[in-house]
Amino acid sequence: MSEPVQSVLHEAQESRGATFRDDDGWLWTMGFGDGLAGYEAVTGSVAIWDVYPLVKWVVTGSDAAAAIQRVFSNDVGTQQVGQVKYGAFLADDGTMVDDGTVFKHAEDRFWVFSNTSGFGDHWRAHLGGLDVEIVNRLHELPLIAVQGPRSREVLQSLTDTDLSGLGYFRFLPDQIEVAGARAWISRTGFTGELGFELVPDRSGAVQIWEALTLAGAVPIGLDTIEPTRIESGLIIYGTDYTPGEHTPYDVSLDRMVALSGSASFLGRAQLAVTASAPPNRLKTLRFEGTELPEVGAPVLVEGAEVGRLSSRVISPRFGAIGLAMLHTAAAADGTLVEVPLGDGTVRATVDVLGIKDPQKRRPRS
Repeated sequence: MSEPVQSVLHEAQESRGATFRDDDGWLWTMGFGDGLAGYEAVTGSVAIWDVYPLVKWVVTGSDAAAAIQRVFSNDVGTQQVGQVKYGAFLADDGTMVDDGTVFKHAEDRFWVFSNTSGFGDHWRAHLGGLDVEIVNRLHELPLIAVQGPRSREVLQSLTDTDLSGLGYFRFLPDQIEVAGARAWISRTGFTGELGFELVPDRSGAVQIWEALTLAGAVPIGLDTIEPTRIESGLIIYGTDYTPGEHTPYDVSLDRMVALSGSASFLGRAQLAVTASAPPNRLKTLRFEGTELPEVGAPVLVEGAEVGRLSSRVISPRFGAIGLAMLHTAAAADGTLVEVPLGDGTVRATVDVLGIKDPQKRRPRS
């Protein structure tokens, strides 16, 4: 059996006490021994997270935009150079194959970030007749997330490039110098906080990471990401939706499906029908007490199943919370539900998706 793939930042993190988890052959950073300290850093100061295993595709050619649009739910045609768009990657029937982001560098050059490399086979099967080249550059493009209210301040201390005008879901198409190394920088993240993501040259990744820690950034892992992303209503592939089974509407990605424009993508006709009456909604559950039900547990109203719990965590701010895909009729805020726990059930209240900041004011700040 082959050894799991390690990030270029593995040793730098290991030397600071990091622990890791093998997830389908990739080592993800679990944490650094104090998840609460990491949470306080990302919500009150600044933290850094190694997102090396995220799959990064470089897409080039005169038909690059058309190639992405064929499988992407958001509108690439209206995307500007330097803009990032998030959405679902789709199958013929409108179900999700993956979800991720698209970065427009030029009319004939894009990045696409997805969760799995297997998505590439599905994508290439739908590119007949297009002038496009798609290359997986995961190992050449490490990714460091710099997140928290002080992220802009700390990054600015390491570069002469003015970051004050970089808007939410925008990026600089050209590399800049950060801590003496070259990197692309985007105003994106997976924490629901003000944040940036750096894509350095592989040779400069450790140099930037160490400079960020010296500047006060606290390294974090999944033990910190989990509460922040659940508080923010952010989904995980294969956890909050099942590829090939659920549509973007099942996880409340309505705004990421470009039905109002001219974008043509797989499953558009089916999704237009679904949009008129989505069968499911992704919502937050706020549990009574401090015990958590199992992931996958049914959500009940008067004993009848109305959905499934997909994620749950003890949040330092909100206590016991989770994400659940619920039948639309049971998804109204304030609905009282029960979820099996041990030999009985625990009561919970349906709440807005992204309870920390439903209007996303924090990452836009």
